[in-house]
Amino acid sequence: MNDLDQLLQSAQAEFAAANTPADLENAKARFLGKSGRVTELMKGLAALTVEKKKSRGAEINQLKQGIESALTARRQQLADAELALQLKAEALDVSLPGRQRGTGGLHPITRAMERIEAIFGSMGFDVADGPEIETDWFSFSALNNPENHPARSMQDTFYVDMKDEGGRWFNLRPHTSPMQIRYAQAHARRYAHQASTPEGMPEIRVIAPGRTYRVDSDATHSPMFHQVEGLWVGENISFKDLKSVYLNFITAFFETDALELRFRPSYFPFTEPSAEIDIMFESGPLKGRWLEVSGAGQVHPQVIRNMGLDPERYIGFAFGSGIDRLAMLRYGVNDLRLFFDGDLRFLSQFK
Repeated sequence: MNDLDQLLQSAQAEFAAANTPADLENAKARFLGKSGRVTELMKGLAALTVEKKKSRGAEINQLKQGIESALTARRQQLADAELALQLKAEALDVSLPGRQRGTGGLHPITRAMERIEAIFGSMGFDVADGPEIETDWFSFSALNNPENHPARSMQDTFYVDMKDEGGRWFNLRPHTSPMQIRYAQAHARRYAHQASTPEGMPEIRVIAPGRTYRVDSDATHSPMFHQVEGLWVGENISFKDLKSVYLNFITAFFETDALELRFRPSYFPFTEPSAEIDIMFESGPLKGRWLEVSGAGQVHPQVIRNMGLDPERYIGFAFGSGIDRLAMLRYGVNDLRLFFDGDLRFLSQFK
């Protein structure tokens, strides 16, 4: 074995011993660098004769090619090893099932609203929907609640900086009660031709669920909340009918007969007499506690008149219940804000 073969083997051995790209580059410099051993051999050609230069130069070039080939092979090995480590660190378990989009569900307030509509629908009530931005007249005045009336203080809140053609302000409705007037007026116009007939017009029997707005925010109140307004007007509708309808509704909504219903005297400008409706469960975590669920009463004669009807002929009752509160009681939720935080951990329980 000549000296060039030994040099090639020495280079191959050092390259193989290099465990990092930096070590490999240092080994390369010892053989192919400016002061490397192959470079020194090339410099030594100057002292040889022309004939020996040709043969010796060819041998040194062959040696250089062999060293460069060994260097390239080791570089590739180190790169492959580094890639293998990276792939191992970033490995994906392709045996896992793919991530799928979760199935959605109805919001608990929507579920409660649909349940309310179905229950009252079974009792012959229509469902009405109307604007959330109302005139001051529909929100208050038509409901016997004129300007500067003290009963407005809790509701006279969100206003829009504009007026209608009659100079009346617009507001975000504080209740769905304006639908009493809107629906009754449309109903009265539809059956105006029957006003003079013995049978008169058909009874008004309607609920109006929807969003409402007031400046209020705590564990049981929200600036935006949901309310269902109920109205039944005819020629002989009494408090007895109100109690019967609401008792049927509340037992169907909570799916239990094990509850009591009571009426407490109260005041609302749009009803006379007026009452708060309370319920008490006979079992469960709320057993024995009276819980307010609605305001109600006999529709005030002035409101009947504003509907376009004769208060001497037509009478009826109205009630307003908080859908959010009913949902809280039905689902055992103790903080109203959970319904509107958008936390999927909470909402997914109702799918």
